[in-house]
Amino acid sequence: MRHGLTAVPTALTAALLLAVPASAAAPSPGAPGAGDAYYPDYGNGGYDVSHYDLRLRYQPKTDHLKGTATLLATATQDLSRFNLDFALDVEEVRVNGRAAHFAATGDHELEVTPARPVAEGEQLTVVVRYAGVPSKVKVDGVTAWHRTKDGGIAANEPEAAWWWYPSNDHPTDKATYDINVFVPDGTQAISNGRFLGERSSGGWTRSSWRATAPQATYLTTLAMGRFDIVEDEARRGLPVLNAYSKDLGELDKAARASVERTAEVTAWLEKYLGRYPFDALGGYVPNTETGFALETQTRPFYSPAQFASGANVSVIVHELAHQWYGDSVSVSRWQDIWLNEGFAAYTEWLWSEDQGEGTARELAAYAYDSHEADDDFWKVEPGDPGPKNQFHDAVYDRGAMAVQALRQEIGDKAFFAVLKGWPQERGGGDATVQDFRRYAERVSGKDLRGLFRTWLHTPSKPKGAPFAEQGRAAQQPESWRRLHATERHGH
Repeated sequence: MRHGLTAVPTALTAALLLAVPASAAAPSPGAPGAGDAYYPDYGNGGYDVSHYDLRLRYQPKTDHLKGTATLLATATQDLSRFNLDFALDVEEVRVNGRAAHFAATGDHELEVTPARPVAEGEQLTVVVRYAGVPSKVKVDGVTAWHRTKDGGIAANEPEAAWWWYPSNDHPTDKATYDINVFVPDGTQAISNGRFLGERSSGGWTRSSWRATAPQATYLTTLAMGRFDIVEDEARRGLPVLNAYSKDLGELDKAARASVERTAEVTAWLEKYLGRYPFDALGGYVPNTETGFALETQTRPFYSPAQFASGANVSVIVHELAHQWYGDSVSVSRWQDIWLNEGFAAYTEWLWSEDQGEGTARELAAYAYDSHEADDDFWKVEPGDPGPKNQFHDAVYDRGAMAVQALRQEIGDKAFFAVLKGWPQERGGGDATVQDFRRYAERVSGKDLRGLFRTWLHTPSKPKGAPFAEQGRAAQQPESWRRLHATERHGH
């Protein structure tokens, strides 16, 4: 006690402390991660983003990107500071109009300290000005930015945003987007959602894009280069925009013969998955050396390698199915990746069945017989594969087998009701494997814990698969080689 202060009786001290409202507690920092066991430092705590406004200027010759990102968010706790996920150099940060202190910490963290603390429930406007050369920025030795001959591309999973805008980088914090990109005349910029148009002035062209549905950060994409853009309209006035690099060479025709069927495939998927969940549709094929495809929302990314053996409609089916399973309903944790990949792979089997090239059951039987019991394939649990095996073949093939096992367990009527009802139940949000199991149990009236444990959470080959051929090896369906001819994922 300092000299000159009078002691307050103990009882009165306690009463005064009890009278202090909880909101008077000192604000604390937001967590530097979203609590995901696979990626502890992905995402952040303490706030929820509702909208990103991105204003970008890109020079293809140097791969230099300059941007201003405005984030609209709400504090979910009293905040003394908070983090954003970002890897480029930052010039300035402002929070609610006031200059904020900022520092780069960790591998991809931008730590922001507002000029004054933020109260729980308070609206946040965060403005970040930044610049850099994305292809030269590496985190853990890698970059998710694809440099091309005429520009650059942001497309990867589970991380891609760090190289072009600051964000709360986890699927549980979805937001809407306005994206405006300035590129030199003669270059185009491609992104998500509806294309609002372009305007040229002073040697630069501004392209504007708007995504009005909740969208996870890794599902946001950006591509700058020289593209041939094809616009059309699908059913119910849905705008379709596909784009192809002008230097695809001999792969151009195969790419177009696949991607131009996007509207047709979407209408076909609606029979199984319900109404398409977004207000724009399309895809793009840049001239990049990477081999994978990715379900970037409303406008999937396809590498040219996907079409090296000719037209590949199966990959279109896969990435479009993700618009329901993965995009509209996202994973709550990255360990729940089966909800994305198992179902997208299974729609490829349904497409094969529709095309008369092998039924889903025949494909499941052949996949099952293709791996002996001692194969390491069976050691990966699709329901919790671990971060190193998140995109293992088992997540796709055994994951699709699990879907077929579910179909045969509950019958076609209940199965297709589940397949279509789930995106309606959880659309715009996120979920876990356990959430899906409970939904399937509610619709089917069956206890499915044993089935899910066997197919998703047991590191060994399930015995007595319901789709397996009895006493003889399954024959290879016609579609099998094509389904496995290209790289399935990029991480």
